[in-house]
Amino acid sequence: CETCSEEEAKYRCPRCMKYSCSLLCVKKHKLALSCNGVRDKTAFVSVNEFTDLNLLSDYRFLEDVGRTADAAARHFTMQSSTARRFMSFLRNKAEKCSIDLRILPVGFTKRRENSTMFNRTEDKFYWHLKLVFPHSHAEYILKRVPDDRTLADILKPYIDPVESDPVVCQRLKIYTAAPQSDVQILMKIENRRKNSVRYNELDASRSLLDNLKGKVVIEYPTLFVVLRTLKHGMVVLGQ
Repeated sequence: CETCSEEEAKYRCPRCMKYSCSLLCVKKHKLALSCNGVRDKTAFVSVNEFTDLNLLSDYRFLEDVGRTADAAARHFTMQSSTARRFMSFLRNKAEKCSIDLRILPVGFTKRRENSTMFNRTEDKFYWHLKLVFPHSHAEYILKRVPDDRTLADILKPYIDPVESDPVVCQRLKIYTAAPQSDVQILMKIENRRKNSVRYNELDASRSLLDNLKGKVVIEYPTLFVVLRTLKHGMVVLGQ
């Protein structure tokens, strides 16, 4: 057994090929190696070790891929004309607000979870919004955020020492303990090369709509809340 080194091994993990003697050691090795115990269907197998079982596994894997692709294609064709008109309506409204809104194909996670809408009566967007706090490894999803709210108001329930939720405040204590002048709100600039990631700095005193003007938004905005002294590797455009 490669976990306890005491008993004779009886099981072999399909994922990482570690030998174990009991259910207890199986659980320990999964916890220690963050292993889910599920065989990796795309793992490399050399020609010398390739067997009929590997061939059958690859064949079934390709069948699964084919079924998934077919289901996605059917889902796209079944998408109602009403939904397509709604997406076109959102893009046109965003364009009038000087926002380049991009819609992903059906099947993408961001497309599936996006809840952004436009209220015709109030003539304003209610955005699906993601807040990322990288120094605390925390993310929060906000739904139906009105575009006339300032970023400072949006962040109050999270990093304001007085108004924030106690549980959230405890998780984000590195932010609540920092002076407000040290807090910086960034938004990733889309359509850049992977090795040239840059961010725009947003103005917390201005509305969400004002901050999104002139920018590319893929499905919905994702805002990164960072501390100026700790944002290593996050290069702001112009710096």
